[in-house]
Amino acid sequence: MPSNVMQNTHRSTRLIMIQKGISKGLPIMMGYLPVAITYGVLAKQAGMSLFELTLMSVLVFAGASQFMGAGMIAIGTGAIEIIIATFVLNFRHFVMSLSFMNRLRGIGLNWKVPLSLGITDELFTVASIHSDEAKQDKGVYFYTALILTGYFSWVFGSFLGGVLGDVIPEALSQSMGVALYAMFIGLLIPSVKKELKFGMIAIIAMLTNAIFSQFLDVGWAIVVGTLVGGATGIFLLKEDKA
Repeated sequence: MPSNVMQNTHRSTRLIMIQKGISKGLPIMMGYLPVAITYGVLAKQAGMSLFELTLMSVLVFAGASQFMGAGMIAIGTGAIEIIIATFVLNFRHFVMSLSFMNRLRGIGLNWKVPLSLGITDELFTVASIHSDEAKQDKGVYFYTALILTGYFSWVFGSFLGGVLGDVIPEALSQSMGVALYAMFIGLLIPSVKKELKFGMIAIIAMLTNAIFSQFLDVGWAIVVGTLVGGATGIFLLKEDKA
């Protein structure tokens, strides 16, 4: 009898954590769906099949890199340039994953590793705010539910966008791409208001890309611009800390 009570208690605690994780993930889901649909539409009209663009969301799960990858595919960029550019752009995920694993010290490594693969900027922020759940009983289910809510909404939105890509006129789909630039600008402006050097980094990366695109393939120009921008950021921000 006591064992049954304990099992019911564990089941109840697990369910509470799952429900809490889903509830915290719902705002992220609402934000992911329209962006994922836009990605799916643009990727489909860039020449990717419905299977390919959905598989990219399943395996990559990184919006900015997927948009960049789809754009580079559309202009005929080679695979090596795409891989290098997306690797550089996604390098911050290594840092976020390590930080995430460090925060969740109360959770076993067998849970940390797969969960860290599902970390994005938004999910990392929410998970960091709710670090106390890692110390609670069955707290791992909170992070599992949170990450899966964001993950499945992104994959489903990508698939839906791919389906709509055959229906939506190309002129309309091209205008949808403006939403991505608006999102990046929206992320950049608060940082620039806080510290002008972030704006300098963005401008240097942009100018580098523009200059190198004159005598390199567009894909390699993006790679060089990303590397130069990142190196500039390290130098400028290191100066601030010193």
